[in-house]
Amino acid sequence: MKRLGVLVLVFTLAFPILAFAAPLIDMPPVLDSKDIYSANKSNNLSDVVKDMPERVYVPNLQSSTVTVIDPKTYKIVKTIKVRRGPQHVVPSWDLKTLWVNDNKGNYLTPINPMTVTAGKDIYVHDPYNLYFTPNGKYAIVMAEADKEIVFRDPQTMAIKKVVKVPCAGVNHADWSADGNYFVATCEFSGMLLKLDTAKMKLIESVVLPNQNGHSPMPQDIKISPDGNTFYIADMASNGVWIMPAKSFGKFTFLKTGRGTHGLYVTRDSKNLLLTNRDEGSVSVLRFSDNRLIAKWHIPGGGSPDMGNISADGKYFWVSGRYDNEVYVFNIEKGEFVTRIKVGIEPHGLTFWPQPGRYSLGHTGIMR
Repeated sequence: MKRLGVLVLVFTLAFPILAFAAPLIDMPPVLDSKDIYSANKSNNLSDVVKDMPERVYVPNLQSSTVTVIDPKTYKIVKTIKVRRGPQHVVPSWDLKTLWVNDNKGNYLTPINPMTVTAGKDIYVHDPYNLYFTPNGKYAIVMAEADKEIVFRDPQTMAIKKVVKVPCAGVNHADWSADGNYFVATCEFSGMLLKLDTAKMKLIESVVLPNQNGHSPMPQDIKISPDGNTFYIADMASNGVWIMPAKSFGKFTFLKTGRGTHGLYVTRDSKNLLLTNRDEGSVSVLRFSDNRLIAKWHIPGGGSPDMGNISADGKYFWVSGRYDNEVYVFNIEKGEFVTRIKVGIEPHGLTFWPQPGRYSLGHTGIMR
């Protein structure tokens, strides 16, 4: 038995990868174990998107339109009418389609980003937000009002499985580095959910702590480039919760600004941009030491909500939720550039195309 134990030890040391979970089946392999966003570097466009016109798509919740902006001229070039209550514009896993989440109208509207034209709507109940599993097998609808996470066919949107969730306001999510599980936030219950990707099953849940008497209100969530840490924006606590990927439910808190809402990884994978919706600013967090290194203010105030980063990595585009406008920041200079008037209550805008091999959804979580 002693000799067998030595052999097992030698085998484990020689092949340490066996000590870790295998990646999700059919998920494109991680290119760099130290940076899961390594495919998202500036201008690293795939062949699928490289010929698509560069545009910014802005869903206007109360106008039921999508404003299309040319990012080079800052001019509105088109307005697309959609069903009712668009929340987010979401790139499909295969990068070929932009899905408009017509939340109040209960439809997904496809946009062809090559021609910038809308296609035939697909009935989907309560599509507040939309994600895709890392292997592209399922689309995942965050049915916020229904208290459901619904796994669907990524093309037809036919239902494959409905997961009832024990919380109100389920809306944002991000995946582990190996793709085996994802963490979803519940805005109105202050909860986080952990779900098994392949089994389409809820594993565990936890309620975020109260911070200085504030009941938590988690919003966007992002995993760090090294895959070791989840960051959870908390709009009510005015900051971000930092949670080790291997310790679900263990938190530290960092105050960033009033109404912390959206989270975006810069194209060099060094920093995280955080929108502070209630104070009209964007905070910059450095991943290497979890320190805030800058804060960019919108002149005269504003309500920065959701957006994304330009393909060249130089500009951050974000919707002004309650000011009916879009903001542009120069990332390299850390400066506000301009504001563009759009429709009523713009929400989850996306910049397209973006670098990366596939999309996990939302406004462009690329890997």
